[in-house]
Amino acid sequence: MAVQQTTYRDALRLALSEAMTKDENVIVMGEEVGRYGGAYGVTKDLIKEFGPERVIDTPISEAAIVGAAVGAAMTGLRPVAELMYVDFIGMTMDQLANQAAKIRYMFGGQIGVPMVLRTQGGTGRSAGAQHSQSLEGYIMHTPGLRLAMPATVEDAYHLLRQSLQQPDPVVFIEHKGLYTMKGALDPDAAPAGWGEATVLREGDDLVIVTYSRQVHHALEAAETLAGAHGINVTVVDLRTLNPLDFDTIRPLVEAAGRAMVVSEGVMTCGVAAELSARITEECFDFLEEPVVRVAGEDIPISVSPLLEQNSVPTPELIVDIARKMFA
Repeated sequence: MAVQQTTYRDALRLALSEAMTKDENVIVMGEEVGRYGGAYGVTKDLIKEFGPERVIDTPISEAAIVGAAVGAAMTGLRPVAELMYVDFIGMTMDQLANQAAKIRYMFGGQIGVPMVLRTQGGTGRSAGAQHSQSLEGYIMHTPGLRLAMPATVEDAYHLLRQSLQQPDPVVFIEHKGLYTMKGALDPDAAPAGWGEATVLREGDDLVIVTYSRQVHHALEAAETLAGAHGINVTVVDLRTLNPLDFDTIRPLVEAAGRAMVVSEGVMTCGVAAELSARITEECFDFLEEPVVRVAGEDIPISVSPLLEQNSVPTPELIVDIARKMFA
């Protein structure tokens, strides 16, 4: 297939369609994924292509959706379950954290749960405190769950395809602010390997480690820092948080001597805390300054657009804090 300009949303749909065409065991299930086409339009028209037996509209019960997906995965199918918002993941934690994440261990490796749980997270749509959270820390904290968070159109496609090849459950969190973002997609290009981070920009002075929508904020900030302040920044897109590719991070931080971790999740006990601790432990002798966390405020997300915007990292905040690291 030729390189095409497409949206993040359509790249996800293409990945699902191709996977379902190739493997009849791949099914899609969730609230309004069929006739309505998904809350954010990712599964639009898949029911016309594959029928209601493989694109299944479920009751409004997150526990039932994930529980059914776990059982289906254990018995030979490869379900792609959709939660309309990651905020509702708490209602699935027995099925997800106590069952899906533990089955391979509890059965002595005899059986796994090859399922993908697609869900949407993050801010940017004034959806209020119950529909705007970044809860990837819940998943990262649970052994047995893989976690993918694509930032680009290319990774929306390739990471979803890779997730559908894993033998264990993958939680696949799509930032709701990225669905309409356009970019180039080459379905035939060789992507970065599963669990490998990518270096999207190189610089000698500071390493910014981030993922999901904050990748774009970090890249924007890096351009400002280079052009207006003479600070050259490396930007690392983690792509997956479990597996976590620390082998890419380590030599970059050792060379630069300064590191910043940017996450839309909350500051306290969040992903940024884990990453900054890991960098400090493994790169301590090379650091010229303490690792800095730039993360979400420890508050519920407001429905007010201005308050919402400033409760999570912005390019301007990243620039301001980076400048202070060199003061």
